Amino acid sequence: MKSNRNLIYFLRNLREKHRLSLRNEHNDSEVWYMHISPIEIIGGSVAIVLILFIIILTTVAYTSILDLIPGYPGNRSREMLIQNIMRLDSMEQQLNNMQVYSENIALIMEGKTPVLANQQGGSDSVRITKPELVYPSAADSALRRQMEGDGIYRLNDPVSTRRDIRSGMELFTPVRGVVAEHFNPKENRFGVGIATAGSQQILAVEGGTVTLSTWSPDDGYIIQIQHPNNLISIYKHSSDALKTVGSRVKAGEVIGYTGEGLSGEGGKGLFDFELWQNGSPVDPETYIVF
Repeated sequence: MKSNRNLIYFLRNLREKHRLSLRNEHNDSEVWYMHISPIEIIGGSVAIVLILFIIILTTVAYTSILDLIPGYPGNRSREMLIQNIMRLDSMEQQLNNMQVYSENIALIMEGKTPVLANQQGGSDSVRITKPELVYPSAADSALRRQMEGDGIYRLNDPVSTRRDIRSGMELFTPVRGVVAEHFNPKENRFGVGIATAGSQQILAVEGGTVTLSTWSPDDGYIIQIQHPNNLISIYKHSSDALKTVGSRVKAGEVIGYTGEGLSGEGGKGLFDFELWQNGSPVDPETYIVF
């Protein structure tokens, strides 16, 4: 009942001034006082609450305090979210460009004309309009004629079979020297003549089996090795042969020696080296750097 009476009194006297004072506990003397009404107390409390709310809202909005609170997305989280969205948009654009590139490659392989896609909007837009035909230029047409015709750049070059040796294996240099006589089948020169400085080791250009090891007055010691891929190497005008017929040799293995005055009269003191592929002579300088 007393509480109800106090509430009724409080409501009836909202505008009435009341004395609010502070008194000393020891001597009961009044230290401070003021006159205030209940409605002023309510208004002051609401104003304080509003001020605190504004201060807290401003602090959260313009500072990084939320980054310190777990579970709340702060400014850093929003920046990371925006960056991730931009990355995803860029990745989507790159994937779209790669798809267009792959389709153009497929069209080229089929002998058709590729297409060009025009992009609309800004640089981050991935919308693509209807493809437009890219007509071949004069240079492109000339290149097509060279690749498809009978020129030196034709795709069906019969000489390309000889390049299979070069692309399929790495050949050792048999001896070091200067090429004095070059490959010329029209003059019955089926290899190269190399001028060497004194006696040198002769190395097998590739692993294989010795099929010939003999000596003649014109060519001196002759060694012939059968290699994989129907490749044969022949070494003439040697001063000594270290391998016999049937011997297995490895690439870069020593098979003989060169020397002045012991190479035979036909070689004019030059070491002769020949390469044969599928029964036909090939230019050794195409595959070996002497």
